[in-house]
Amino acid sequence: MSIQAEQFRIGGDRNFGYLLADEESREACIVDPSYNPSLIAGQAAAEGLKVRYIFCTHGHHDHTNGNEEAERLTGCRPLLYGDICPVTGLAVRDGAIFPLGHEKIRIMHTPGHTADSISIYAGSTVCTGDTLFVGKVGGTDLEEGAREEYRSLHEKLLRLPEETVVMPGHDYGTAPRSTIGNEKKTNPFLLQPDLDAFVELKRNWAVYKKAHGIS
Repeated sequence: MSIQAEQFRIGGDRNFGYLLADEESREACIVDPSYNPSLIAGQAAAEGLKVRYIFCTHGHHDHTNGNEEAERLTGCRPLLYGDICPVTGLAVRDGAIFPLGHEKIRIMHTPGHTADSISIYAGSTVCTGDTLFVGKVGGTDLEEGAREEYRSLHEKLLRLPEETVVMPGHDYGTAPRSTIGNEKKTNPFLLQPDLDAFVELKRNWAVYKKAHGIS
C-alpha cells in the first residue's frame, strides 16, 4: 500500500496542483486545484479515483480561485486551515489525521507566508504550498512572519524523513520537486545557522541571487 502523488502545472504564476491517491482503495485527495480544477478532477476520473477531500494550502487567491468549480466537479467542499470537514467532522488543524483508504493524510500547520498556511503530508510526499520551495522559501515580512516560517521549517518540515518528496505550490525553484534531505543540503535559507541569519538572507535575497546566479 502506498500513496501515488501526481503534480500538475495549472497556470497562474507557475502554480502547481496535486492529486494524491491511495493506490489500493483508489481514494484520492486534491491539493490546490486553483486555476485548473478540471485538469486534476479529469485525471482522477480517468484513473477511476474517488476524490474524498480537497485541501488548499492557504487562502491566497492564486490557491483558492478554482474552489467553486472544484466543488462542482467533485462534490467535495474545499478545506482550508480551521475548516470542519462535512464528511468526517474533523477540523483542519495541526496534527489532524484524515483517513484516505488504507492510508492517511496528516495536516501540518506551517504558518509564516500566511497565518493559515498548511502542508499536506501523505505517504512519502509533503505538499508544502508557499512555505518551502526548491532552493527557496515563501515570502514573509521580516518580523513575526519570518520567525513563524523559520519555526515551521525547522520544527516541522525538516523533521520529516529525509526521503520525503517536497511538492511545492509554485515552480519557483531549480526543479519542480525535491526531497527534505536535498533541501537540507542545498537550500540557502535552510543552511543559515540561526534565525537572525535566516532573516538577513531574506532581507538581502536579491543581492544573494545576483551574486550566485540564481534566477
